[in-house]
Amino acid sequence: MGAERRNRRRLIAAAQLGALALLLPGCASMPDDGTVDHVDSSHRTESDSQVRVFGVSPEKGEKPQQIVRGFLEATTSDEAAFSTAKEYLSDHAAGEWDPFANTRVVSGGPSPGNARQDGGGGKGFNVQVTGTRVAEVDERHAYSPSSGDYAEGFHLSKEDGEWRIDRLPDGLVLGESDFQRIYRPINKYYYAELGSDSESITGGKNVLVGDPVFLRRRIDPVTATVDALLDGPTGWLAPVVHSSFPKGARLVRGQHLSLDDSGALSVRLNSKGAGVSRARCVRMAAQLLHTVQDQASAKVGKVALAGPDGETRCERTREQTEDYQPGRLNGRASHQYFVDGDHRVSSFDEGSDDPTPVEGALGKGETEMGAVAVNRAEQEGAAVSRAGRSLYVSRLAEGAKLGEPVLTSKAKHEKDRLTAPSWDGLGDLWIADRDPDDPRLLRLAGGKEKPEEVDVPDLGKGERIESLRIASDGVRMALQIRQKDGSRTLKLGRVHRGGTADEPQVTISELRPLAPQFEDVAAMSWAGGSRLVVVGRESGSVQQMQYIETDGSASNQPTLPGINDVTGVAASEDVSKPLLADSEDGIVRLPPDANWKTLTDSGTSPAYPG
Repeated sequence: MGAERRNRRRLIAAAQLGALALLLPGCASMPDDGTVDHVDSSHRTESDSQVRVFGVSPEKGEKPQQIVRGFLEATTSDEAAFSTAKEYLSDHAAGEWDPFANTRVVSGGPSPGNARQDGGGGKGFNVQVTGTRVAEVDERHAYSPSSGDYAEGFHLSKEDGEWRIDRLPDGLVLGESDFQRIYRPINKYYYAELGSDSESITGGKNVLVGDPVFLRRRIDPVTATVDALLDGPTGWLAPVVHSSFPKGARLVRGQHLSLDDSGALSVRLNSKGAGVSRARCVRMAAQLLHTVQDQASAKVGKVALAGPDGETRCERTREQTEDYQPGRLNGRASHQYFVDGDHRVSSFDEGSDDPTPVEGALGKGETEMGAVAVNRAEQEGAAVSRAGRSLYVSRLAEGAKLGEPVLTSKAKHEKDRLTAPSWDGLGDLWIADRDPDDPRLLRLAGGKEKPEEVDVPDLGKGERIESLRIASDGVRMALQIRQKDGSRTLKLGRVHRGGTADEPQVTISELRPLAPQFEDVAAMSWAGGSRLVVVGRESGSVQQMQYIETDGSASNQPTLPGINDVTGVAASEDVSKPLLADSEDGIVRLPPDANWKTLTDSGTSPAYPG
């Protein structure tokens, strides 16, 4: 197909008041390169939200390869039901094809090969569409990185004298740039399943966990967001969260949801969704408000849930849902901590560049420390001795004593001993012993109880946990895993909390890769409710620092400025806080809209509470 015909395949309309349409030159679909990036709602402009892309109908006499190419381009349109794309299909195929089954993302865009005639004298043609896999979005909108070759056959036959596709795979196949334009990431929110551990904190049954999904950007976005929430959590997260919406709850047909001028949202549910107690309705409203807020560019001030008859069952304002605020277990993070050049635990006050030793034994330096973690309330610290052999827990208060170590590693070499510890928002302390003879992941309930071993069944033979960071919600843990060959990968594990308070049963399962592009991961830290900052190295490349979402997709955050030889990084789940890093220049901080600034040329183990 010539360039002129390809350039007619896409019509872009600025649908302001439905009056303006313009034809853009150049092919807007199936680019030759590009990356998948998140686009946050706060970065969207009003003009962007009013741009629409439409496919172009097939022309008479087009050949099989042209039909397949035109179909693929038409699937990149902003048409809710892909009406133009279906014009390239036979009547039967148009009725059977399910475009929402999945979305496969391929590098550079899908490439239709030459048409091959059916064997045995058949009159149809086959066109093979190929590409290099990047990711897949499943029917529940969950993103997962993918790799390898993509190859699917499209069969064509003549219908009313024109070639049409009569057999094709369900779903869509998109290039990276089209995927970025068409889809945007949001977080749905569900309640953490904390078992008996929910009793350890106030409001432990109200902890919301972000479940990232990708939805079409311009097709009734608020309605699509609420539908996705009602669908329930994605498969990976589902075993450790639950929804307050009852199974079978759906929107009443015909609704097109949007915020009114005051930021209020009214939702009518079917009888299954509306037939709940008021207390449960309030929890549903909290889920709904925070989920819609994640995709809305305007502030959601209130949500109201009604039944099919339109009668309001409950309503909640933003202020009334503060107790359900995602990330509330993260704490205030008013200080930043590190181990100073004298091997004491020290801290920077928020906004200060002058460190001071913490109060209590950890700031005295009588026992030299090598790594530190501070609980989310910033009342207790956990520090590993300089040689990595012993773990100490002590209050950050004047006169607090160090006491005996609560855990000791028997490994011969420092690199095989204890990792830096990490606290969740429930007050539990987590740490790994890298001892080759007895590698273990351990939890100290409340930071005080006897260390209990936690099973990680997905760890392969010869693999071990090199470092760990637990999310504040207590149901997700980021793990740096050392492989047999010595390389380090990053994986995310689900934290299952079962059993009873007297006999807890905790496991870390379903490890999923988070940064497959890095052949070696040097450091990582939580940097948001469903985001991490990762330091790693791609094959043949220099070290770099990137934001990665918990589904493995690239984040919408700006590119981070380069820094040399980073061995540690610290961030807060409060995204307004600056990054810290342990580099060849010492402890450095990255203020907003600025470059790295050296805080101290000595010291290690930078840490936010957590």
